[in-house]
This record gives sequence, C-alpha cells and structure tokens, in this order.
Amino acid sequence: MVMHGKVKPAVIIPVLDEVSTVREVVRGVLGHGCDAIVVDDSSSDGSGRAAREAGAEVLTMPFGCGAWNATLAGLLHAVKRGGYPGFLTMDGDGQHDPDCIPALLAHGASTGADVVVGSCPQRGGPARQWAWNLFSSMTRLPVRDFTSGLRLYSPRAVRCVLTPEAALYDYQDLGVLLLLHRRGLSLAELPVDMRPRQSGRSRVFSNRRDVAAYLVKTGLGVLSHWLAAPAPVADWRDYDAG
Repeated sequence: MVMHGKVKPAVIIPVLDEVSTVREVVRGVLGHGCDAIVVDDSSSDGSGRAAREAGAEVLTMPFGCGAWNATLAGLLHAVKRGGYPGFLTMDGDGQHDPDCIPALLAHGASTGADVVVGSCPQRGGPARQWAWNLFSSMTRLPVRDFTSGLRLYSPRAVRCVLTPEAALYDYQDLGVLLLLHRRGLSLAELPVDMRPRQSGRSRVFSNRRDVAAYLVKTGLGVLSHWLAAPAPVADWRDYDAG
C-alpha cells in the first residue's frame, strides 16, 4: 500500500447508540494524526453530537441503513474529499483500539496489500468460531477473522467497494473480502488485541436466528464466488452520475 498525498488515512467510524464510547474512540484516532469521520446511523442517544464534540466530522444518515452502508457513506465522503493515502474503518463501540493504527499502516506498507484486516480470531463464542473455521476451509483466504470491522483499505480497494455490487452486502465481512479477492486485490491480516465490547451487541452473532441467517447468506456468497469468473477492478466513478 503506497502512501502519498496526506500523511495519514481517513478513519471511518459507523456508530449506532454508542455515546458511552465514541468520544474515546474519536480522541484516540485524532491523537494519531488521522481525520475521524463518524457516520451516525440514526442514533437516538446523541452519539453524533458526542463525536462532534470530541473533534470528529459527523455525517448523519437520514434513516438506519446498517453498519456497512454507513461505512460506505463515510468512505465515499472521504474519497470525494481527496488526497488520502488510505482509508481505515473502525467500530465505535470500544472494541478497536486506536493505538493499533500505526501497526496497521506499517503492515500495509511492508506487505503492499490492498486490504489489511486487524484480526482477533480467538474472540467470540462457539458459533462464531465454528462459522469462521467452516468458511476459512471453504475459501482459503489469508484471513481468519472475517467479521472484523477494523480494516485498512488502499485507494484502489475503496474504489472497488464503492460500487453497487459491494453495497448489496449486509456486513463488512466475508462477502466483501471475496469480492475484493475476485477482482484481484491482495489481502493481508494483522493480529491485534481487541477489547470487550463496551456498548451495543454483535449485529451478526447476537442470537441463533441471526447466526442461521448469516450462515445461509454467507454460504450462498461463497457458492457465487466459486461460480463467478475473475473480474476487472471496478471503480465507483464508473457508476457516478455526476
């Protein structure tokens, strides 16, 4: 991942009712010299206001659209602003430590990967571990923590995810990684420590119904990946109406 233009990446933080943690996350990001862009996914607890008071730029979604689409909105905003050498996504619930930003940047620079996933594969319960092991064996991707929202994207990778195909996904997880892999982009993983979630709950593994739905959707995504031919890297500007 080649760095140019601005020295530090933009950090995109989607939040939903995370007022108790978002201030600390934003201050940590700003402390590393990065721009913090918080996307408030229609919170009802003042998360957006708290993030703004902590020094972040805040985008407010007109309705709840989910963490991945909120992330895409933040990425598109940062890309259109221009000049960022990379784009980092991070949860606002306190799980992701902003102090891992330098290590992610260094790993991206040393490997040249288009995407670096900050992973903690030992987290989660039996259902999460079983799902990860299953899809790891099916895909052979060089990533074990498929659901980590802590990711560093190169500009080329962001142009790929800012397309209609990527917007169809519900989460920033295996489906997005398979799309990037199919388009020939390189992936890398960096083990990091993750804190216990301080607010909210998992949107993927919160109950048996969610786990079942995740397994079905992700399994279909893996099947589609097997059947699909490699495709050239798409660019969000190919779909931009102006």
